[in-house]
Amino acid sequence: MTTAYFAQSVISFGVALGSVALGVVFLPIDPWVRAFLAVAVLYTVTSAFGLAKCVRDRQEVVSVSSRVDQARLDKLLSEHDPYKVENL
Repeated sequence: MTTAYFAQSVISFGVALGSVALGVVFLPIDPWVRAFLAVAVLYTVTSAFGLAKCVRDRQEVVSVSSRVDQARLDKLLSEHDPYKVENL
């Protein structure tokens, strides 16, 4: 995630949202239809943000779980001595 990539993503999102907003504003339709389309666009945008957050959170949980498992395995391997003889 570079700064340029982040900036490109933000600019792309802004252009896309602005284009749809301008399209809705200048459509030759009744105001109530225009308002319905505007609410639909806002709902789509907010649900996309919510979905992106859920995907990010799920990836984070998997990553944390994987790191915990790896730490446990590293600890077991570091404590294991293959040359140690058990007293019976």
